[in-house]
Amino acid sequence: MSLIEDLNWRHAVKAYDSTKKVSEEDVNKILEAARLAPTSSGLQPFRVIVVENQELKEKMVKGALNPEVMRDCSQVLVFAAWDSYSNEKIDKVYDHHTDVRDLPRGRFSSYTDKIKEIYGNQTPEEHFAHTARQTYIALGLAMAQAAELKVDSTPAEGFSNDVVDEILGLRELGLKSVTLLYLGYRDIENDYLSHMKKVRIPMEEFIIRK
Repeated sequence: MSLIEDLNWRHAVKAYDSTKKVSEEDVNKILEAARLAPTSSGLQPFRVIVVENQELKEKMVKGALNPEVMRDCSQVLVFAAWDSYSNEKIDKVYDHHTDVRDLPRGRFSSYTDKIKEIYGNQTPEEHFAHTARQTYIALGLAMAQAAELKVDSTPAEGFSNDVVDEILGLRELGLKSVTLLYLGYRDIENDYLSHMKKVRIPMEEFIIRK
């Protein structure tokens, strides 16, 4: 199937079959799609936490807009962004870049000095606003890969960030949760969207050409 067909197939599932689990192989492909996402300056300022443990999922349900979806899905992917930029974080990423490319460390110092100066003049709140936006690119690619594999998914912002951050110990990692992606297989009888047509704004209204 083409990507367009895959995207027409998918929808934000509202009820999951708790007896069906997504294989580790498929989960890893979805995670790899997220890992390969482009990011500003190639810094990849976020991480993806995979929650499969049912006990943890039950704890995270507190504050969730759709608790039954979180409870019944196969895995919860938590996209969590850096809480701030730092010179140390930037150097660590670019040391990795040069090591992988067999280049001397510091090869990109003229560029990293520039972005360090930019971020150095910003607040941690501005940093997080920027790192958080990066997660959505990875989220989109993860959803597209899931659709190609015929794995159902539901992106979610309707949850308590404080609850998730505390349960997963994200603050200690310098991370803050941004969005979730539920993975699994739809419960056709209880997922009311399964029997409805996909609805989007018509192309002629959605696209504005100049």
